[in-house]
Amino acid sequence: MSSPARPRSAAQQGVRSLATIVGFLAAVEVASGVLQGYYTPIYPQIADHLSIHEGDVNWFEAAQLIVSALCVPILARLGDLIGHKPVLLLATAATAIGSWILVFAPSFTTFLIGWAIQGAYVVWLPLEIAIIHRRTRDTGRQQLLTRRGAAVLVGVLELAVIVGALASGLLVETWNMNLVLAIPAIVVTAVLFLIWAGVERAPGDAVGGIDWTGFALITLALAGVMGGLVVVRVQGLDSVVAWLLVVLGLLMLLPFARHSLTQSEPLVDVRLLARPGQWPIQTTAFLFGVPVLGGQIPLSTFAQADPDLRGYGLGADAAFVSTLIGVYVITLAIGAFTLPLTTRWWGVRNALLVACLMVAAGYALWLPFHDTTTQALTNMAIAGVGSGALVAALPAAAAAAAPPERTGFATGMTNATKTVGGAIASAIFAIALVGPGIEGSDEATAPLSGYLTVWAVCSIAALLAAVALALAPRHAFAGTEEIVDDALTPQP
Repeated sequence: MSSPARPRSAAQQGVRSLATIVGFLAAVEVASGVLQGYYTPIYPQIADHLSIHEGDVNWFEAAQLIVSALCVPILARLGDLIGHKPVLLLATAATAIGSWILVFAPSFTTFLIGWAIQGAYVVWLPLEIAIIHRRTRDTGRQQLLTRRGAAVLVGVLELAVIVGALASGLLVETWNMNLVLAIPAIVVTAVLFLIWAGVERAPGDAVGGIDWTGFALITLALAGVMGGLVVVRVQGLDSVVAWLLVVLGLLMLLPFARHSLTQSEPLVDVRLLARPGQWPIQTTAFLFGVPVLGGQIPLSTFAQADPDLRGYGLGADAAFVSTLIGVYVITLAIGAFTLPLTTRWWGVRNALLVACLMVAAGYALWLPFHDTTTQALTNMAIAGVGSGALVAALPAAAAAAAPPERTGFATGMTNATKTVGGAIASAIFAIALVGPGIEGSDEATAPLSGYLTVWAVCSIAALLAAVALALAPRHAFAGTEEIVDDALTPQP
């Protein structure tokens, strides 16, 4: 009579163990949220602290996104080889070092180096999802539990972004800038010890080594494209050198792809990415990076623009920008937390399609409606719900469509492709926002047409992501849709 109770007890114990791990991983996403929300309201103050032009802050974002895009596939592959916990510790230690460099950086160059190193945090979420995916392997509900875990982590992340944004907007008015910059460094350092103590270590599933030749080729490709866009920003659209660098960078993708196809364990598994279940997800992630990463600084600077001086903007200060970010992030959390329900109602692909269309609609609304706070909040809310769903769904969908030994790679690539999309968009937006200074002011200001271009590009990118999902074969998401539907049914 007692034997049937034992499996139930073991299952309950396993769920509690998984919940504990997710709890510790959620602490990591608290730190991630602080990093992503804390600095945005205080970009002008950081520029003053370093005695640099406000526009030079864009160099920090470009450097961090490039480093992030390059380190994600290396660290994701390393996680598949040696286990995901050690790599999560390594990435967190690097992020902590970069964060502390920002506190004591005496110059633009030192701050740029620290900001770039801090970009290692982008691999946190993919590694965490890979940890959950492996931990649930024997549950019979692996894909659902992974998706639910992702939704929880992203929800915590977005709530932490609110806290970080509100905190910096308030502290920057009264604290010394070095103390303000120390808060994220303290948070990340604390999380490093939590990971070490609370996350169990499991061996890697993959065999082989790291494809350093592939790493060199993809580095040259990204360096060429980004370097060319930087030269365009400095020398103008008519620079021959700039466009030559862009073309050479794109051409480097050909030997990179050929090399990858000849490797048994390539850095970027081109064959895996070409699968029906992967290419729509990765393409969507790349295009999603345009609005969610590339559009961050333009939205912040537009909100702080003085409408009396420039003829546009909301005239917000750092504290009010923090509030705007908080409202936006609440909608991101709503999109993440409602993901299990939307996938149950519409299926995985249709839920992703709706999310892309919401992002496209939100940014398209900026074109006619950008004069008041109410209009801005409405636009941001629509785009935010869709963005939250995509942030949560893409890594989990990639893991579901990958073999067990490549889950770290698949989830990591969603962040890598998103980061590359954001880096390219950031450079393009920097070019679009170059404008003549306003008469009587020594401040270089962007024209309204530049912001209209940014919003249009963000909307078009989201629409193209929806097209990619719509063109995917019908069977691409069939397995994950069935898993979600079955697993959300009450279990006996």
